[in-house]
Amino acid sequence: MTVKPTMNKPTIEEILIPRPEANPRIYAYSIESKTHEGLLKIGQTTRDVKQRIAEQVKTAAIPFRIELDESAVRNDGTTITDHAVRAALIKKGFANPILEWMQCKVADVRTVITELRTGQKVTGTHHETFPPRREQAEAVDKTYAYFHSIWKEDAQAVPRFLWNAKMRFGKTFTTYQLAKKLGAKRVLVVTFKPAVEDAWQTDLESHVDFDGWQYLSRNSGRDPSQIEKGKPVVYFGSFQDLLGRDKATGAIKPQNEWLHAVDWDLVVFDEYHFGAWRDTAKELFEGEDEAKREAKLEYDSGLDEVNEDLGEISANEAIFLPITTRAYLYLSGTPFKALANGEFIEEQIFNWTYTDEQRAKAEFAANNPGQRNPYGALPQMRLLTYQMPDELLAIASAGEFDEFDLNEFFAATGTGAQATFKHKTDVQKWLEIIRGSYAPQAVDSLRTGSRPPFPYSDARLLPYLQHSFWFLPNVAACHAMANLLEEKHNIFWHGYKVILAAGSAAGIGLDAVPPVRSAIGSGFDTKTITLSCGKLTTGVTIPQWSSILMLRNLKSPETYFQAAFRVQSPWSIKNPNGDNPNEEEVLKPICFVFDFAPTRALRQLSDYGIGLSPGEANPENAVKELVSFLPVLAYDGANMTQIDAGGILDIAMAGTSGTLLARKWESALLVNVDNDTLRRILDNAEAMAAVERIEGWRTLGDNIIETIINKNDKVKELKNKQKGGLLTEKEKKELSEAEREYKSKRKQIQEKLIKFATRIPAFMYLTDFRENTLQDVITKLEPELFHTVTGLTVSDFHLLVRLKVFNTERMNQAVFAFRRYEDASLRYTGIESHEGLTHFGLYDTVVARELMEVGEHPDHDLPLAAFVSRSESYVSRNFGADAKWRDINQAVWNAIEEQKDASITLSQVDVIASEASAEAGDVLAVLALLSRPASQILKMEYLANAENGAAPVPKDEVVKHLRAWWKDRTMSDDAWRAWANSILVKWSPYYDNGVTQ
Repeated sequence: MTVKPTMNKPTIEEILIPRPEANPRIYAYSIESKTHEGLLKIGQTTRDVKQRIAEQVKTAAIPFRIELDESAVRNDGTTITDHAVRAALIKKGFANPILEWMQCKVADVRTVITELRTGQKVTGTHHETFPPRREQAEAVDKTYAYFHSIWKEDAQAVPRFLWNAKMRFGKTFTTYQLAKKLGAKRVLVVTFKPAVEDAWQTDLESHVDFDGWQYLSRNSGRDPSQIEKGKPVVYFGSFQDLLGRDKATGAIKPQNEWLHAVDWDLVVFDEYHFGAWRDTAKELFEGEDEAKREAKLEYDSGLDEVNEDLGEISANEAIFLPITTRAYLYLSGTPFKALANGEFIEEQIFNWTYTDEQRAKAEFAANNPGQRNPYGALPQMRLLTYQMPDELLAIASAGEFDEFDLNEFFAATGTGAQATFKHKTDVQKWLEIIRGSYAPQAVDSLRTGSRPPFPYSDARLLPYLQHSFWFLPNVAACHAMANLLEEKHNIFWHGYKVILAAGSAAGIGLDAVPPVRSAIGSGFDTKTITLSCGKLTTGVTIPQWSSILMLRNLKSPETYFQAAFRVQSPWSIKNPNGDNPNEEEVLKPICFVFDFAPTRALRQLSDYGIGLSPGEANPENAVKELVSFLPVLAYDGANMTQIDAGGILDIAMAGTSGTLLARKWESALLVNVDNDTLRRILDNAEAMAAVERIEGWRTLGDNIIETIINKNDKVKELKNKQKGGLLTEKEKKELSEAEREYKSKRKQIQEKLIKFATRIPAFMYLTDFRENTLQDVITKLEPELFHTVTGLTVSDFHLLVRLKVFNTERMNQAVFAFRRYEDASLRYTGIESHEGLTHFGLYDTVVARELMEVGEHPDHDLPLAAFVSRSESYVSRNFGADAKWRDINQAVWNAIEEQKDASITLSQVDVIASEASAEAGDVLAVLALLSRPASQILKMEYLANAENGAAPVPKDEVVKHLRAWWKDRTMSDDAWRAWANSILVKWSPYYDNGVTQ
């Protein structure tokens, strides 16, 4: 029976656990004994060497002499074992007469250690014997079964499978195990990042399971024509090189012709993030010319020669990679686009995420006490966010949500010694803040009696910052930071070796790694800070890195977590004392991500959690599972508190503006326009009739879907002919025009479907039902309203959803965001104000919501100051600690206090917005929040101007007029405006008797 570990919320002390102290040593000693004359005992330990030797000789009370005591750690973080030292000595011809005793001199031992430390091989290849882990075997079995199920139906079919597996899954070793089980003799590995080649070659050449296999690449120096045909061969190549053609003839490059002639058994796409690599390259290396050149070098020099639309590769591999194969395997740690778009069905996907890994780690420990945990060395991550002081926020607050702009704050000019920050004085203050020496904050800490855990000041965090990675906006910022840290007054930072891993001078790809490893050494006696703006964020393992400081804006969760996972590399010592091969000493049980733009960081975290679980109907559950293994601590300027999944989503969406909300409904991810989907529509007469009823569809012309499919088939035919460079000039032109036309028409269809999707929020505004799923509202409660607003009948919409034209998972996420953020521009009509509401309705799922409790029941004699204090806490709790919301809240109460009747009206919103330096929409959002019946802070009323004063207007009356104008069209625009202008919307403090003072 499997024991599932309990997931109680950890305390802050449990989250900030101390780092273990260990220092692996190789030692040699001699004893005063004729039987051991000329012999040295060689061992290893992580404890005090003298104490360890004393334990070994204490029973015989024999005097001993320590001849050698050296670090057992190489610069790459791996450990030299006593077994390896003895094996190397034996290979050199030295005798091993008794157990761990060698007949040699100390100088011989030092020589061998030096050879092992510098990487000289002293043992043969194919020496590893470890079996696949449980999840690796599951991936192989599931893929094998799926491939054979497809081949059973159609022997000529070419199946595709996706491994959604994070780093440390062991994808290279597991891929080779799959190839072996399939009986594959010819395996082609294709990547966008040639820097990952080392892992593919090492795993093939080191494990006994692949003895006799042959490895080839452009760098291997082996002639493909001379390989042994009876033995399996693996060829590793970059996508750009394999796609590249002779510019003069358009034919395949001569050195690659043999690749296209081979019938491959398995083609593997490694590190292919379904187009995300392009976004990553653009995001990491945008701006200056130096960065653009660096991007080309990092992502292979042939990148700019690839002119195909690689976004469609997963649907038409043969078009873009003209080779023959039996099956395709995709490997990606962040295939969010493919998962969201439904490019692979559930049977085609094996998932191994960070959450899976950490759950396996906890379950193994619970079920196998005392045994070595195969996942034990994989550190658990912690995210710590820090709200910067107002004076720094004022320097660089920008963007759609007026957030702390890290790129602006760390903006710099110049290179080398001339590089400097634009806001140098403020960056200096930031350096003081993160080491806890900023005077204003020190005073605050004295007042509160608590000292928040800043990275370089908290004793629990400092050991994990011994070797850290600082992720900056660009090359200039990296140079400027290096210069600032070296200035004379920054004495604290002089204790760290600063490694500048930015710019072409730092090396490209794996060439940038040696300087880092050299500076870190074993990692025990050194302290380093690595500055980078993109280098070393993929495909690199530096075990000693234990923390990353996010000092730049990153838009995509893929890029954010790809960088964050660099510090999650395991750092441990197996068999630390040389006497128990099953023992492992973990040197890095946890690792840290520090972020200084809290809202943006938590938005990345929520997007990542939701992206990992596209089938999870409730986004809060997806985030909850992630943060159970990735605790989040947030410093709001006063206190450091742990945030749960609901709080993360609240803060992440607090910055949501109407613009961002609209974008969720304008996303191409909501609709599917791939060939398979279009064929399903074309083959269904009802579906064709339905799409033709979508607004503007007929303007696309007759038979547009059929045209796209035919053009795509034509392109495929010409591409196959192009493989041998046989296209005439006329056919080349025809190919180019056909590609351009079908892509253009596909985009036009996509735009029309998206335009329909944007009508869904309008429908939600007009429906009263919040506890029901949107699907229920559409089908059971408001079908006529749905038809009026969207132009489609309920049956039309259901049919298109069934044919996968609309992506229901993405719609659920968009509805969820809509429900959490109540758009104030229509909320003041009262349509969304429902007392006792306990559930959110998504597209086809209902999500429970906890009632918002504010605290004590208000007293009608309560002074305004008490309302201000309570509302500030309520706004912060729901919208986050951003100073913007605090300022708006204060401006609202200032306006109320200035009025004789202690109330404000809709006409004053612009004035309040001006006072708070905010948008009117944000003021309305705060008013909507404070007007929730459960909050009991503000009361919202509708009043009609009358001769004898303002008379209350029932909420139902407002809804009735709105429906008549919007839905039924029985009220003209002029009549609506006239009626609406006669209605006064008023807010005043809420008292328990339901009236204002």
